[in-house]
Parts: sequence; structure tokens; C-alpha cells
Amino acid sequence: MTRFYRFGRAVCRLALLPWRVRAIGVERVPLHGPLIVAANHISYLDPPALGLYLPRMLHYMAKRELFSVPILGAAIAAVGAYPVDRGGNPMSAIRRSVEVLREGKALAIFPEGTRNLTGEAPIQSGVSMLASLGRAPVVPACIVGTDRARSFAPVTVVYGEPIRDACENGLARSEIEPFAQRVMAAIRALRAEAA
Repeated sequence: MTRFYRFGRAVCRLALLPWRVRAIGVERVPLHGPLIVAANHISYLDPPALGLYLPRMLHYMAKRELFSVPILGAAIAAVGAYPVDRGGNPMSAIRRSVEVLREGKALAIFPEGTRNLTGEAPIQSGVSMLASLGRAPVVPACIVGTDRARSFAPVTVVYGEPIRDACENGLARSEIEPFAQRVMAAIRALRAEAA
């Protein structure tokens, strides 16, 4: 974990104090080796909340436009984010994601592909592909409360047990879609633990 990441996380903890963020199940998250943390995505608060109490650095894909925002672009790059062109060719972001995993690092992704206020968005298969290529376990995570961020409702992040189907031999083509559905079902099932 870089010094700048630790500093950024400390700043985020202070900034998110009004939301009283709490984390459940941190002990379920593997401390070493390639890892994908896959979560639902409702609000701009989700990425910082997701990594706030984890003992390891999370790397994030972020939309390319954010990197052109003064100060913000440099700050998110310094804490491990890298750009993805959502309207163009995603191959550079995919390659970078696989590199992160093959280096034994942790990657945070949102399988729905973008913020999803209704919970009804189609699931993208990217989580399956990355888990397969990176031979990485997937920890499902459910973020609750950020849909009410404007009223400073408490935020809870629940981490589930790692799903290790892709760790040994990757996934067959026929397993890609069912694996993504399984991950999303695990994310939704964690909501009950946030109560």
C-alpha cells in the first residue's frame, strides 16, 4: 500500500465522517494474492466507501473523463485508479486490470458497469472475464445507504466470502455468464447483513 494511498484513505475517512461508514466482514477479504472486490454501485460515494476499511490497496477503473478534471484526475491516478473509455475500445483498461491481478494486487469493480439506482441493470460479464484471466477470487460486497447520501444516512459495506471458481483453471466460455450472475446474486444477498 503506497504512502499516498494511505494518506488518501485517511482524507476519505475524515470526509465521510458525516455518513458514519461501517464495514462488516472485512476478515473475509484475503490479505494476499490477486483479488477482485465486486460491489453494487449507486453513488459517487461507493468507490471510497468500498476501500475505506480494507487492509489492502484497491485499484479502480474510472471513466476517462474524470482524469481530465483538474486536481481530481491526478488524485485518483495517485491512489491506483486508471482510465476506461466507456464509449470506445475497453482493451487498454482490460489489459491494465489483468496486469493488476497478475501482480497479486486487488481490483475493485462494479459488475453493473455504471451507477445503478434501481438494481435492475443488466450484469456485465467483465467480472467473470477478469477473474478467469487473472485467476482471482471474487469477494462480493454490498454497499447500503449511499442512495440516501444527500440526507447523510449511515453507510454500511458488507464483504462476503470469496468465490474461488476461477482460481485454478479459469472459466470455460459457458461459465462466464452464470458466474457473473452468481457474483451479483451474492452481492444482493449480503444486503440482509447490513441491517
